[in-house]
Amino acid sequence: MCMVMSVAVAGASGYAGGELLRLLSTHPEFEVGAVTAHSSAGAPLGRHHPHLTPLADRIIEPTTADVLAGHDVVALALPHGASGEIAAQLPDGTLVLDCGADHRLTDPEAWQLFYGTEHSGSWPYGLPELIHADGSKQRDRLGGVTRVAVPGCNVTAVTLALAPGLAAGVIAPDDIVAVLANGPSGAGKSPKTHLLASEIMGAASPYGVGGVHRHIPEIEQNLSLAADAPVSLSFTPTLVPMSRGILATVTAKLAGGGITTGDVRSAWEKAYADEPFVHLLPDGQWPTTAGTLGANTAHIQVTVDERAGRVVAVAAIDNLAKGTAGAAVQCANLALGLPETLGLPTMGVAP
Repeated sequence: MCMVMSVAVAGASGYAGGELLRLLSTHPEFEVGAVTAHSSAGAPLGRHHPHLTPLADRIIEPTTADVLAGHDVVALALPHGASGEIAAQLPDGTLVLDCGADHRLTDPEAWQLFYGTEHSGSWPYGLPELIHADGSKQRDRLGGVTRVAVPGCNVTAVTLALAPGLAAGVIAPDDIVAVLANGPSGAGKSPKTHLLASEIMGAASPYGVGGVHRHIPEIEQNLSLAADAPVSLSFTPTLVPMSRGILATVTAKLAGGGITTGDVRSAWEKAYADEPFVHLLPDGQWPTTAGTLGANTAHIQVTVDERAGRVVAVAAIDNLAKGTAGAAVQCANLALGLPETLGLPTMGVAP
């Protein structure tokens, strides 16, 4: 049995930070240390997360390297561009989990193009189930690391939906289309007009249309690893009136005329047969976001549209759980040599 390890959470007043604290508070090998934020520093945590009753009296501290240092694990649930400077000041031996975008991309030019700031460098990528073209999984690269770049939530959904087909060579990499239904919690907690309840309730609206969404290069990076070839992606997310969750519908051309529906399903079955958090649903059963609510799971279904000659893969995740905080805890388990599933819920809350 390992000694209990202390975990600091920066950005604790936000949605991702709150979800991290929810999961960490029941993890048998972690104890919550400092909780920090920027504008909410000095306030009790319960003012921002009344559901976290065991931690409600904690006072939020300023997000500084001095406050975060001294913990075994530091989780950074900060906006893009804010993690790099803080992370650079933390000890090399501290496990740092960056839930922001700063260290996900390996290509500095792609970072500059989509984010417009200086690239902070790349860290080991935290999607354990990502299958590579050689059949290996990303988890093989996470044991013992002290820095982890937690994936974007949209990225997780699209990658898990399609990567098995690319790795198996049953779909072509040159015409991938992804359309997502997203809950607004993925956009963070800062007040924005288009995220107001009066704007969202009873409505659905696209955003980041036309190849400008910042998750595009990260998805392409992942799918290219699976395909061992460049990919072409059209990506369109849509805000829908649910607080959390992502339903990703992803399509791609069949790689050849002789590929059958059985070949396609077999590729996904083989990729996810032993995965504790990724579930290929029974034939004919389609994912729903309610099935993954609050759980560190992805529900996936795949079929072939024979008339169009395309594979259709659908994935449902909770953007705050498997899409962010749950992924961070899963990677922490792997990095520290703990059981990968420790402290992580696998059943959603429905209805």
